Amino acid sequence: MQIAIDSFAMVVKDPVSGVTLDPATRTAHLLEEIEAADRSGVYAFGIGEHHRPEYLDSAPTLLLAAAAARTSRIRLNSAVTVLSADDPVRVFQQFATLDLISRGRAELVVGRGSSVEAYPLFGHDLRDYDSLFSEKLDLLLALREQPNIHWSGRHRAPLTGQGVYPRPVQPLLPVWLGVGGTPQSFVRAGTLGLPLMVAIIGGDFRRFRPLVDLYREAGAAAGHAPEALRVGVHAFGFVADTAQEARDTFYPGYAHMLNTLGRERGWGGPNRAQFDAACAPGGPYLIGDPGSVAAKVRYVHEVLGGVSRLAFQMTNAVMPHDRMLHAIDLLGTQVRPRVQDLIQF
Repeated sequence: MQIAIDSFAMVVKDPVSGVTLDPATRTAHLLEEIEAADRSGVYAFGIGEHHRPEYLDSAPTLLLAAAAARTSRIRLNSAVTVLSADDPVRVFQQFATLDLISRGRAELVVGRGSSVEAYPLFGHDLRDYDSLFSEKLDLLLALREQPNIHWSGRHRAPLTGQGVYPRPVQPLLPVWLGVGGTPQSFVRAGTLGLPLMVAIIGGDFRRFRPLVDLYREAGAAAGHAPEALRVGVHAFGFVADTAQEARDTFYPGYAHMLNTLGRERGWGGPNRAQFDAACAPGGPYLIGDPGSVAAKVRYVHEVLGGVSRLAFQMTNAVMPHDRMLHAIDLLGTQVRPRVQDLIQF
């Protein structure tokens, strides 16, 4: 199994000093985190896309390109690219360029996004939420195959054989489909034969098994080989030397983030007892010491019928930089080897 990290490049407040980091310092820290992940053996690092004041990832390909120049092994991906609100030609060109800079380490995870700020920002109608994504995904996948295509749709000017360059190092630029809990999205990924990245940020992992099975059934019905139907999971995760330390370190920023979203969306705020329960065996959070986290990864792999990649969502609004760097080191040097021992390939 591939162990990965995802970040939303959230603005961070240092809990010791009480100082909110300026954007330039926080960006420098993010790049240091990716370098640490590269050194420790983490397989991939993903950066999200948001257009909100508390995040610095509105242009993720620029952050990934900066990271590519400072790393040598780790794969670099979006988490996710909000394809519905972007131009697939530009998305392809940006990630093909990232692939050149990184010498073949670029990947895309594309989706419709869990927040909607990008749609009005770029002049799109939310009533076209699904048709935008379906059409733009079709174009992006066509562009992977060859530089000169003839294509037309509702939401973009047609292509009449113009060349789309540069071309990536990899023969076929990897594209994952990022999904939440909509059955139609799982079916679409399976029918297209695309690897699946499932965002699981709450609830029981087991309730996603029917949806993952639906993905595999749709892929088989469309004639795709089982080995092409890879499943990835994106979930809250954090590692410290002890389970108590991991929970105590992660919770303040987690509570801040959910309280902010809750005020906007009408949710109730989190409480510590619920959080601790979610970190326990069987809960949805991969937060603890290296041994317990590795055991949780094995559990996720088993209940979902096989997971190819597990991406730890380590974004946190209240986190000392040194604690995050230590967590990344533990993930790569202690959790990853334990997972390899626990899961038979």
